[in-house]
Amino acid sequence: MTSKRQQSRCQARTKKGKPCRAAATEGGLCFFHANPNKAAELGRIGGKANRHVSDATRDPLPDLKSIAALREMVSRLITEVYAGQLHPRIAAGLAPLINLQLRVVESALEDQLAGVEKRLDELTKSLPEQSQTISRTGR
Repeated sequence: MTSKRQQSRCQARTKKGKPCRAAATEGGLCFFHANPNKAAELGRIGGKANRHVSDATRDPLPDLKSIAALREMVSRLITEVYAGQLHPRIAAGLAPLINLQLRVVESALEDQLAGVEKRLDELTKSLPEQSQTISRTGR
């Protein structure tokens, strides 16, 4: 039984020097040893099926410096994933980056608001002084 089994196995050796364990074809070699370029060709075909969309077909990244722009970007990502134009893994990778950008924009808006509140406080404190000056001068 072992001799019959060995005859049905490929006669070639692997890169490590061990006997190939694949089933042999009529020529005594397995399909890939009989056609050495076929493995690379099949690998390329599989790689083409799994590659990402090229940059040439994608729209340019919008300026994400406002909350409205971030909201639009999230909406666009959801639409593209749902339509099958964007792989969900890519969208999942972009989600934390969008969240980080949202926190940066919120922080900038909070800083601007703090500046406006400070300026408003200064103006309201100086307002009674200005009204007293106006009443003394008659203007």
